Amino acid sequence: MPQLRLYNTLTRAKEDFVPFDAAKVRMYVCGPTVYDFAHIGNARPVIVFDTLYRLLRRLYGPEHVTYVRNITDVDDKINARAARDFPGQPLNEAIRRVTESTANQFMADAKALGCLEPTVQPRATDNIAEMIEIIQSLIDRGHAYVAAGEALFEVSTMPDYGRLSRRALEDQQAGARVAVEAHKRNPADFVLWKLSSENEPGWDSPWGRGRPGWHIECSAMSNRYLGETFDIHGGGLDLIFPHHENEIAQSRCAFGRDVMARVWMHNGFLQVEGEKMSKSLGNFITINELLNTEKFGGRKWPGEVLRLAMLRTHYRQPIDWTVKALEEAYYTLSTWNRIATGSNIRSAQPSEAMLSALTDDLNTAAAIAEMHGLARRAVGTDRPADAKHALAGNLALLGFTEWMSKVPFESKLRQELSANFDVQKIINARLDARKARNWSESDRIRDELAAMGVVLKDNKDGTTTWEIKR
Repeated sequence: MPQLRLYNTLTRAKEDFVPFDAAKVRMYVCGPTVYDFAHIGNARPVIVFDTLYRLLRRLYGPEHVTYVRNITDVDDKINARAARDFPGQPLNEAIRRVTESTANQFMADAKALGCLEPTVQPRATDNIAEMIEIIQSLIDRGHAYVAAGEALFEVSTMPDYGRLSRRALEDQQAGARVAVEAHKRNPADFVLWKLSSENEPGWDSPWGRGRPGWHIECSAMSNRYLGETFDIHGGGLDLIFPHHENEIAQSRCAFGRDVMARVWMHNGFLQVEGEKMSKSLGNFITINELLNTEKFGGRKWPGEVLRLAMLRTHYRQPIDWTVKALEEAYYTLSTWNRIATGSNIRSAQPSEAMLSALTDDLNTAAAIAEMHGLARRAVGTDRPADAKHALAGNLALLGFTEWMSKVPFESKLRQELSANFDVQKIINARLDARKARNWSESDRIRDELAAMGVVLKDNKDGTTTWEIKR
């Protein structure tokens, strides 16, 4: 089995992955704040770390891997949404209605994307006592203080604060969700606990009725379910600072540890059709809209198509979310589905090249290239069964098992397929190869087209016609 290597944001290097305990591999990934539908950018870490979870289960055994992805159900955005959507209702009831429906929708979206359920999906509001305990430990150890009714972390007490983001202390800004106020000893000090008004949710604490700051919840939940130190912490690039930086500070200082997570992994940003996604630009789109409406590209998209379109780009690179990319992913999956049909996908094993690609820092682009090669081999003259079997195993490892069984190969309009793959240009290249008596190249092109579902018919007059095989 190849050695798993992962890029560690903490060291800015690709490293051999060595878990603290190979019998208890532990991963934590920051989950959604449940106040609205998750947008397609939110889908990227869900898919990326599900792929890593599947790989870890393959390498270490399903029973030896624990995956925790939290749900943030206490946040000022949630409060605002509850007041907007359920005016006049008791606050706690309104908040519960917002968080329950939104969390359920998120989990349904994740399932539609072909993702396994994490081992544990803890909610912030179920871990308030754990947060209070960590805050008290930080105060007792001299890393936090109480001012103006708030408990705050004092960043100057941690000599290497900023190591993850590579920011010097004097360059730190308060960041998202943290106000710069006079009662702070340093502008970069961040809130651990803040007071709640009568119109805000709150819990009793040694510092008054209040609610937790953003960062403390993940320190509490990761410690509760994975321990003071664990193997992998994941999320999007936007979480490096301040969220993950502050998680590290809280956890290390509260528990007296040199490390919180051994490996920190972050996926790249997503834009839509070449532009930053934003409601003001009208290109903001949710996972649910892609699955259930014709808002993007004039059609509904199967979740597995969204998954493949996401995995075609290496997780650390930026991704441009386009209709063309989804169309190409659709045709690719349709082709693979048709070729692999008949294989017992539950028992099929992935190819060594596939495992080598994925263990190289989740190189899904190389993994997909391997699958294209297997598809070409499987439809060649000899139609080797081993290639078909390996293709099925690779599909299963990447999370496409269910799609193979429930979605038949669907042909599209001839013009649409031609527009996406420029079929006629490929056919002309094959005709040129035949004229030059380059039979191996001619056969290779025929196999390539066959893998796309395109069947050629050579005519006596030297022309070639084609059709899509159902």
